[in-house]
Amino acid sequence: MRLGGRESRNIEDRRGTRMGRRGGGIAVGGLGGVAILLICLFLGVDPSVLLDDGSVNQQPPQQQQQGQVPADDAGRRFAALVLGDTEQVWHAEFQKLGRTYREPPLVLYSGGTTSGCGAAQAQVGPFYCPADQRVYIDLDFMGQLQQRLGANGDFAAAYIIAHEVGHHVQNQLGILELTRNLQQQAQNQAQANNIQVRVELQADCMAGLWARQAHDARGILERGDIEEGLNAAAAVGDDRLQRRSQGHVQPESFTHGSSAERVRWFRTGLERGELAACDTFAGLR
Repeated sequence: MRLGGRESRNIEDRRGTRMGRRGGGIAVGGLGGVAILLICLFLGVDPSVLLDDGSVNQQPPQQQQQGQVPADDAGRRFAALVLGDTEQVWHAEFQKLGRTYREPPLVLYSGGTTSGCGAAQAQVGPFYCPADQRVYIDLDFMGQLQQRLGANGDFAAAYIIAHEVGHHVQNQLGILELTRNLQQQAQNQAQANNIQVRVELQADCMAGLWARQAHDARGILERGDIEEGLNAAAAVGDDRLQRRSQGHVQPESFTHGSSAERVRWFRTGLERGELAACDTFAGLR
């Protein structure tokens, strides 16, 4: 990738802080909890939203103790450049809608931290918290996940950030609230899961939209970047993750979409480059 633009100032670097004790954190255990963690392992919203039937934990952040804050590094700069680029794209897209884009802070942390959605652990992967409108990423753990799932490359990492920013866009446009209402009206869990899949596929499409708009404006893509993005989308399909974790696939339990669906919608955003192309909710209205 060629990222030579401005670095976002909306980076909140919590690496070097130590979590204090607080009651009421998220407890995940048993087969159900393990399944949720595996599904939310990569490219998803905060799992506490799923664990709490779509509600948001509004508990105040726990007190953190300040430690040695890492010096500026390549990972932080890369995240700041990608976030800065998404800001340019989404400011322009919101202007087309006659609206103002509110930039989301990106929280970098190590091991664990707190969010407006509750306790955050690196093992759940990158996520977006609607309550505090922040994206949370443990850069070290994200790198490990990319290697484990075979989703390597700088554009694959950028796709992850852009996907989470897509959830922020959905939040600002009222899509997350609408889909929570639809999930509450669902007749069964399979229907609720299907709605969540559409949320995630739309965020994939929005990530593709960002890449197309950024490349058209600033020429960010190099040879092999698109393949990295498509490979990352395929690597985190529910069918592939379930096959890795339990040896078989349960489509009714999908919450992010199959590998083929994720590739399709990322490619749609990349090829069309317009928000109207990212309507994954056709048929639900």
